[in-house]
Formats: sequence, C-alpha cells, structure tokens
Amino acid sequence: QVQLVESGGGLVQAGGSLRLSCAASGRTFSSYAMGWFRQAPGKEREFVAAISKYGRITYTYYTDSVKGRFTISRDNAQNTVFLQMNSLKPEDTAIYFCAAALSARCSADECKDLTPYDYWGQGAQVTVSS
Repeated sequence: QVQLVESGGGLVQAGGSLRLSCAASGRTFSSYAMGWFRQAPGKEREFVAAISKYGRITYTYYTDSVKGRFTISRDNAQNTVFLQMNSLKPEDTAIYFCAAALSARCSADECKDLTPYDYWGQGAQVTVSS
C-alpha cells in the first residue's frame, strides 16, 4: 500500500508561483513513475506532468498548456515528487492530484493516461486570481 500526501497548494495572483509537494510512503519510491493531474470544477481530471525512468534515463512529460511554466522533479531520498508552477494563470485553477504507478516506466502516451497509476493522493487546491 502506498500513501500519497500533497501539500503546497493555495491562493496566488496571476503570474505568481507555487510549489506542490507529494510525499509518498513505501520503500521502493524510486521505482515508481509519478504523475500530476488536475481537475477543475465541472471538468474531467486531466494530465499535467509525469516523471518516468527507463534504465538510467529519466524522462519528464508535460501537457502543452504548462510546458515552459511547470517543472516536475523528484527527490528519492525524501520520497517526494514536486511540481514547480511558475507564471500561473487563472485557468490553472484546479485541485491537483499526485499519482504513483508501481511501474517505473511509462511512455509519453501511457504516462498521460489515468490507467497506469495505482495510487492517488487526496488533492491540493490551487487557486489563481486574475
């Protein structure tokens, strides 16, 4: 069983920054592919970013709307994955969820889908005011 706990959400003005953290339990955190998703009111949950490892190479994937503004990273020693969000826009307002896939690997298309992920956090609210 893996538990994920997000933190770092809040209210920020447009153009501002936030850093989300997701702390994971489990001894093999480094072997998980990790993703961030978000869900705005009345909308479906959508992919934001993911980090996956093939052998020694780490890959990161982003949805087009956040490329150049958001950065996903991980600290395996802290069992934590981060989402640095810069130049925030009102349309980034949503509940942000982190998710863990027990497989270390997912391709760009696989990582963007909900199905590879085995565990989900409870979510963190991000509100961007205009």
